[in-house]
Amino acid sequence: MSSTAPITSAVQTKEKLYGQLAASLNRMSRAISQTADLCDMLQVDLNAMRTFAGLDAAKFMTVASQLNPPEEEEEEEDAKRSLS
Repeated sequence: MSSTAPITSAVQTKEKLYGQLAASLNRMSRAISQTADLCDMLQVDLNAMRTFAGLDAAKFMTVASQLNPPEEEEEEEDAKRSLS
């Protein structure tokens, strides 16, 4: 009977460790799933930022071109050349 007791104990220990491993793998699976969801959200946010930056740059260039018409820029360049 003494030979079956250690085997039973070893089996119980093995089952306990496999249970812990299964729980760890389930937690890791959930964490990976959450990470994938966060990556998807990040991709959406980055695309929105790219669009916003493009629109903002277009607005900036439009305002800059209205504030600095080409004639004024040419006059400023001519004035700089005459000072040199």
